[in-house]
Amino acid sequence: MAAPGQAVGSGAQETCGLDRILEALKLLLSPGGSGSSSLQVTKHDVLLATLKSNLSALEDKFLKDPQWKNLKLLRDEIADKAEWPQNSVDVTWSFTSETLLLLLCLKETMIRLAANFNPGKPNPRTPEVAPALSPDALSISQQKTVQFVLQFVVTLGICPYLMPGVGVPLRYRTEFGAVVQDVVCLDAAPDATRRLYTSCKALLNVAQHTSLGSLIFCHHFGDIAAGLCQLGFCPTKRKLLTPAEEVLTEEERTLSRGALRDMLDQVYQPLAVRELLILQGGPPQSCTDVKTQMRCWAPAWLRRLCGQLLSERLMRPNGVQAVVRGILEGAGAGAAGGSDAEVTAADWKKCDLIAKILASCPQQSLSPESYYRDICPQILDLFHFQDKLTARQFQRVATTTFITLSRERPQLAAKYLLQPVLAPLHRCLNTAELSESDTVPGTILVTEEELSRCIEDVFKVYVVGNEPLTVLMDSLLPVLGVLFLLYCFTKKSVSHIRSLCQEVLLWILGKLERKKAIASLKGFAGLDKAVPSLHSLCQFRAATQGGIMITIKEAISDEDEDEALYQKVSSEQGRVEHLGDLLSHCQECGLAGDFFIFCLKELTHVASENETELKTEPFSSKSLLELEQHQTLLVEGQERKLLVLQQMAVLCERMSEQIFTNITQVVDFVAATLQRACASLAHQAESTVESQTLSMSMGLVAVMLGGAVQLKSSDFAVLKQLPPLLEKVSNTYPEPVIQELAVDLRITISTHGAFATEAVSMAAQSTLNRKDLEGKIEEQQQTSRERPTDVAYCHLEQQQSHEISPQTGLQSNAPIIPQGVNEPSTTTSHKSGSVTTEQLQEVLLSAYDPQIPTRAAALRTLSRWIEQREAKALEMQEKLLKIFLENLEHEDTFVYLSAIQGVALLSDIYPEKILPDLLAQYDSGKDKHTPETRMKVGEVLMRIVRALDGVLLCCPGWSTVAWSQLTATSACRIQAILLPQPPE
Repeated sequence: MAAPGQAVGSGAQETCGLDRILEALKLLLSPGGSGSSSLQVTKHDVLLATLKSNLSALEDKFLKDPQWKNLKLLRDEIADKAEWPQNSVDVTWSFTSETLLLLLCLKETMIRLAANFNPGKPNPRTPEVAPALSPDALSISQQKTVQFVLQFVVTLGICPYLMPGVGVPLRYRTEFGAVVQDVVCLDAAPDATRRLYTSCKALLNVAQHTSLGSLIFCHHFGDIAAGLCQLGFCPTKRKLLTPAEEVLTEEERTLSRGALRDMLDQVYQPLAVRELLILQGGPPQSCTDVKTQMRCWAPAWLRRLCGQLLSERLMRPNGVQAVVRGILEGAGAGAAGGSDAEVTAADWKKCDLIAKILASCPQQSLSPESYYRDICPQILDLFHFQDKLTARQFQRVATTTFITLSRERPQLAAKYLLQPVLAPLHRCLNTAELSESDTVPGTILVTEEELSRCIEDVFKVYVVGNEPLTVLMDSLLPVLGVLFLLYCFTKKSVSHIRSLCQEVLLWILGKLERKKAIASLKGFAGLDKAVPSLHSLCQFRAATQGGIMITIKEAISDEDEDEALYQKVSSEQGRVEHLGDLLSHCQECGLAGDFFIFCLKELTHVASENETELKTEPFSSKSLLELEQHQTLLVEGQERKLLVLQQMAVLCERMSEQIFTNITQVVDFVAATLQRACASLAHQAESTVESQTLSMSMGLVAVMLGGAVQLKSSDFAVLKQLPPLLEKVSNTYPEPVIQELAVDLRITISTHGAFATEAVSMAAQSTLNRKDLEGKIEEQQQTSRERPTDVAYCHLEQQQSHEISPQTGLQSNAPIIPQGVNEPSTTTSHKSGSVTTEQLQEVLLSAYDPQIPTRAAALRTLSRWIEQREAKALEMQEKLLKIFLENLEHEDTFVYLSAIQGVALLSDIYPEKILPDLLAQYDSGKDKHTPETRMKVGEVLMRIVRALDGVLLCCPGWSTVAWSQLTATSACRIQAILLPQPPE
């Protein structure tokens, strides 16, 4: 639309500078004789008088001042080439026309100055000197002048000529805008449309210079776009009879349309989106009288046009980000997200609106699939912004778009959103086909960045989005096995994705149907091989940046088979334990209880399968292949049984007593217990433990029927599964009490509690009493853990008189170590007195061995013998103390820590002999020993004092005098040991 201005006279340009042009612009904007400080506050008459006065003053300068001659020549040359009428009865248009001519003069002069600029080579001796500034650069004050001029041009040359509903009306902007709207004479020549066309064309011409273009588009893009929309796309009200009656030719309208699209492509895209949105549904303006305040919205043709242009912005490269930024910028201060946290947090509706826009396919798109194929990758990119404020809103938009598209277009969402997000996990499934290049040992199948981004995106879509849509659940279900194994791997060390994996697993398990959730848990535990899991060739490995990657396993050699077997067993053990940890968070929803009941039922199947295997006939008539297949099945069956037992043990250990959350689960538990009891009776494997379990479960039923729980009719419908099992127990169980209770419970359930025998009430009361007793015992145990020495006092007093030294046969003066304080380990089967003199001498010599491993092992052995109360070792307590103290001087950590342990154990047995010596050594160590050795002695004393605190008073070996003496002389020193020491 706006072709570059043609070259003007060189003489004028050679002598005309920027200062003269800017002075002329200032003269046009001067307040004149109005007496006011700004034209913004003038009224109609004052404004018109000021405009006329300034135009006359400028003309006088051109005619009378010889210094303005060159500028006049340049201005006249540009005016001659201009294609618009410059003189009008309307002063506002004459003023606008003159201002546009001066802006064109400014643009031409700046281009000429930049073309003739030759900065020269920089001086290498002064590299710190800034390069020469281009002569076409505007100072800050000059830029303010140009901005003021542009504001006048737009206010007088564009805004008054916009149709109602097109753009933001002047009267709603400023008071000065309302004045301008009233002083513009629309009836005077040239026509309003011609004026609008001239202003837009001239401003676009000026904007071809980079510096001036940034000033124009940053502040006035919306008004120019509104004018071009009206010029190029507004339908004519009537069919013109002759071309002479046309205000704009078809060529000019076409140029306006092209100029609009060029300008939209040129500017910052979020700015274009924001201004188009304002044009499409911006503030309404008055259609008739201001007093009636009748408002009209943007006309239909403008709304359709802006929608089409917005769709074009959206389908461009990075169009999604442009749309998001265009809408969000302005929610805070400037950039997307803004700096105002309150405004940002309260702007979620805007994010949801963007999501609806992105999820709606534009009409001009070829097909919905092509549209979503183009924008879905851009939607996924919104998840990965690092800036916190921007990322929070962008992720909200991406998550909401994800959910909206999954709800409205599930097939396309699965294809273009879910598949790319879950691709790293699908790549390593045992159902995936790996190419030969991917199966090379050591190949990285999923990089650290891919896996981290995948887990983070899954968390944002599923947990943050929190919409259990069918397409979302079905897409995540196949990769749950890999996700759980990844969660298990993250438990081995610190990982930033551990919590994300846990939250995703807990979310999906809570949202799935209970049958599918139990099936998934079976796969996690290894009880269902049909559940997709990690490929047998794949493994998780720690990556270089602290994350996790998936690689192809290295080939296992014959030497590494034992290690591989150990890794497999430990991995299965860890998987079971981590599943228990995961289920500990699922107790409130009832999933943990249902899985516990499932495992309990599996135990019953294990018992019946064992009986079947014992009756298996020999395979004398079978082939070797069939025999091998049978053996493989037996091994797999044994593995499954071990897994069931292992999982059951972990659940019993990790789950609390609130594992059952409803009547149905309690009834299922009782039914499983009854079934197991019946199976045990059938196999003649009844035991005391099973008898107690059966009594407990029947007691639970008695408690429910006894009124502890308010039962409804629906609860009795659940209880109906128990009478057949109770009848079977009453007919087969050998104990008469259980038989009678089973009969009474069956009658009570069948009558919905209308009839209850005394046996049922007694069983309920017995169960409740047992529960109260267990609670009291647990409370006492908790109290004993808080004060362990109090519980030990009575044992000391009762056992002291009976304790005889195994060596002398006399009453021992050594204190008895109370149970629960420092009791020797009972895990070893080593008997006291089994150490020979030769063994002891050999270990004593090894304690001085120069080889560090040998010396440390000898010290550990001596410590173990002391802990086991080996008589021969205790006879040499002074020798052992000397050895341990000498090894405290050693610099190796393993050696001196072993020595510290030995001294502490020895002091545990003979505190009255060793503790004073250690205190003396600690006090005299300032002169005789290094600070490091003294610190090690302090560590020994700290361990001794903490271990014997509260026990020393009740030890007969400690007389009152000895204790008082030690306390008087060493209290401050012990306190000094326990407090932090200043550096020596």
